[in-house]
Amino acid sequence: MQASKQEPNLLMHFLDILVFTLYMLAVIGIGVWFLLKNKGVDDYYVGGRKIGSWHIGLSVVATDVGGGFSIGLGGLGFIMGIAGSWMLFTGLVGAWLSAVLLIPRVKAIEKFKKFYTFPQMLGHFYNPKVALLAGIISGIGYLGFTSSQILAGAILAEATFTPLLPRLTALIIMGIIVIVYTAMGGIKAVIYTDTIQWIILMSGLIFIGIPIAFYSVGGMAGIREVLPPEYFSLGNISWQQIVNWAVTIIPIWFVGMTLYQRIYASRDKKQAQKAWYIAGIFEWPIMAFMGVLLGLFARVAIAQGMFEYIGFSSASDIDAEQGLPMLLRTVLPVGLMGLMMAAYFSAIMSTADSCLMASSGNFLTDIFGKWFKMPDGRRNFLLLSQAFTLVLGTLALMLATVMPNVLELMLYSYAFMVSGLFVPVVAALFLKKASSVAAFWAMLLGGSTTITLIIMDLNLPLGLDANIFGITISLVSFVIINFLHNNVPKESQNINF
Repeated sequence: MQASKQEPNLLMHFLDILVFTLYMLAVIGIGVWFLLKNKGVDDYYVGGRKIGSWHIGLSVVATDVGGGFSIGLGGLGFIMGIAGSWMLFTGLVGAWLSAVLLIPRVKAIEKFKKFYTFPQMLGHFYNPKVALLAGIISGIGYLGFTSSQILAGAILAEATFTPLLPRLTALIIMGIIVIVYTAMGGIKAVIYTDTIQWIILMSGLIFIGIPIAFYSVGGMAGIREVLPPEYFSLGNISWQQIVNWAVTIIPIWFVGMTLYQRIYASRDKKQAQKAWYIAGIFEWPIMAFMGVLLGLFARVAIAQGMFEYIGFSSASDIDAEQGLPMLLRTVLPVGLMGLMMAAYFSAIMSTADSCLMASSGNFLTDIFGKWFKMPDGRRNFLLLSQAFTLVLGTLALMLATVMPNVLELMLYSYAFMVSGLFVPVVAALFLKKASSVAAFWAMLLGGSTTITLIIMDLNLPLGLDANIFGITISLVSFVIINFLHNNVPKESQNINF
């Protein structure tokens, strides 16, 4: 049993907050730098299309893991142990499949060298109505995902800096920082800060967070004394959970707007593929096991009474997602906690800024641009892009104030996009005759099915995720309608578009 830690005094809190604040100001400074450097919308949304593989790869993994790693994955480790790492194994599979199957196809089409968004690709294979619907689905999905990351940052700050920083205050501060530097700097600010932030996070975990936490809970002897054997087993998971994660996460690598922006931004096919291989190996096993181990350490810490000084004596007293930040607050000395919090906020912001850029690109290029004439001149278009990013960031912040759970909001946003977009994308890439009508209805029926089932909160068969049923409806509707439009004479078709 570890000795209880005394609550740090306010001076200690302020020292950590000072370190954290200086880091955040540096991030905003990067946004200002690229605000001055960006010359047009090409720089703002796709980084001039000449970014190298390591910057792209680290940005991809930073975007994909983000708050899901720092908060959600720690929560899984708290609940189920190292088996929670399987969630990011699906990320490895998705990244490498995308590198082999998607990137060569995207980079081979000359017209794509002028694209900024994922729906523009669907417009190339189908028609403008399909592109518009894809823009709406992607834009709304990434708006929700941005909210989940802002919420992750707020939960982390609340659990760490209580009572100085309640959740609502943390939400506002986190939201403003992400919105401001993203709106100013665009994708270059996002990608280059992602690289820096990911290096900071890796260094913080390897040299600060994991070793200090491991020592504080008494090493392996202390851990084994508290936890049952299943916490150390990769088999401590149901087949339904693995299927739910796989069907939700693997397809996002084929429909994610943040990923297409980086494919467009990379120099060539080989650089893009290398970036995706880098991202996959960082997701699993590297980051996956780091995340669940810290969550597991938090479970040990609360069983040892290490959180009693802040009013928590058992695992049932806290939300699993709060265990990790409480652990860091308890075991890290003054100053180092500020550095570690900066590292974790780095991961969260790496996802939030990318998702905000994706949503901005969707709403401006794929939705607003279909109905209104874009302003003349690259500078005017750039200013409009920044305005859209600012407005959408504010909406994401407002949404974050009403959602209680990070991982839930993140996976719902994934599911909404995947269930509507995955089937039409695969069909476009691999079928010679893919009907625009079939794509449109597959997107509409797939996405609406998933959202309806989520809202109704039904007990679905076998405990499977709503997204599985949404994708199934999308696939069935696509196959039927595509067959009708390709095989039935035009005058006999009853499905119009």
